[in-house]
Amino acid sequence: MSRKVLFILFLAAAIALMPTLSNAQAQSRTVVTWFVGLGTGAQPAQIEAQNRAVEKFNASQNEIELKINIAASFEAAYDALATLFAAGDAPDIIGPVGFLGANSFADAWLDLQPFVEKYNYDLSQFPESLVNLYRTEEGLMGIPFAVFPSLIFYNKDLFDEAELPYPPSDFNQPYVLNGEEREWNWDTLADLAVELTVDANGLTPNDPGFDPNQIRQFGFIQQWALLRAELNTFGGHPVYDPELGKVVLPDYWREQLRWTYNGLWKRHFIPNATYEGSELLQPSAFASGNVAMARVPLWYTCCIGDLKSNWDLAVVPSYKGQYHVPTDADTFRITKASKNPDAAFKVLTYLLGEAAPELLLVYGGYPARPDLQEAATKLRQESFPSVTNWDIVPKSLAYAAAPHHEAFFPNFSKGMQRFADFRSQLYGDTGKDMDLEAEINKLEADLQAIVAEVVGR
Repeated sequence: MSRKVLFILFLAAAIALMPTLSNAQAQSRTVVTWFVGLGTGAQPAQIEAQNRAVEKFNASQNEIELKINIAASFEAAYDALATLFAAGDAPDIIGPVGFLGANSFADAWLDLQPFVEKYNYDLSQFPESLVNLYRTEEGLMGIPFAVFPSLIFYNKDLFDEAELPYPPSDFNQPYVLNGEEREWNWDTLADLAVELTVDANGLTPNDPGFDPNQIRQFGFIQQWALLRAELNTFGGHPVYDPELGKVVLPDYWREQLRWTYNGLWKRHFIPNATYEGSELLQPSAFASGNVAMARVPLWYTCCIGDLKSNWDLAVVPSYKGQYHVPTDADTFRITKASKNPDAAFKVLTYLLGEAAPELLLVYGGYPARPDLQEAATKLRQESFPSVTNWDIVPKSLAYAAAPHHEAFFPNFSKGMQRFADFRSQLYGDTGKDMDLEAEINKLEADLQAIVAEVVGR
């Protein structure tokens, strides 16, 4: 047999073996599964970006094969994930997901602190306040990714019409109201909001004859807020103390509820539920152009396109000299059930790292990573030319209120519903007649009973 024939036979055999070798290589990779849908991620543009992230990761190395599982919709995600857990086929990574979604599977998450230490992952790149949002008694449950600090959105045109100075554009700046320099705190905001509240006759709540049933412009609203987020503007606090075995509503939460009650029913600068649902405040309260200031997370830029007025951003007021900024946050989490936690952590750092710019863009998230914030700000500047105070967004992250306003406590869903019911009572038409102190005590007692249903105390 000639050398030429031998060479041809050898070449043919090598070609025949190539798929087998390729399959063997693929099978030798550690598989990491990524579940998407418990938060955002199921929209077409997001699916395309997530698939690109998977392809790029798999092409960049030959140790791990990343597979993605995207729920059919947000509504279907919970059941789909619960089925995977029940079948013993839990994904390694889930996200992006916020605290509410994560609390649907509260015991599912892996403590990342040992992996942070093992692989020298740099947490110092984030404000400590953001990292602390993810610290629980069980450890470090996540690493910051997309963040949405609360800010004061304000209508510049309404301030100009009232000839009032704009709210502070930085922390520790005073506010001058009626010629008096004052600390920018919640009492100052309340006094300012009264002057920006106007009835059908052009009167403010400070004027004789003001009609609270004919208000045409409000001074302030907690836009689309959970009650716990409102409470956290005066300071964060755990709902349940496991060492004491008690639910404790701290004095500063009680003070915040008094502040809100006064704003709703005595000083009339906050719209009640009836006003908020009326045509006056559509498509949403601040976007209607009939509210001067709103405390709302940064993600509200998604829904402000209908506002015809010029607007800008100010810092959240202080309470007793301290700033507390309720901050919504989404990230990726590793499950305790992961069979390959080291490989999953490597994927996690990729999603938080190289893949983050494109993913944050399609998710609409503001980066927790400081090196990505300038580009994110530029995009928002182009969309909202009247806004000049974007620099307060990263500054606000240093004051993120902890524990988070969606932080877990026992019997979480039922307890959160009780908070929601209290807010409905407070803001509803009968709120003005409620015995506030008695109802706060009842809220605390009810929460204690709700927790006791699962902890036995």
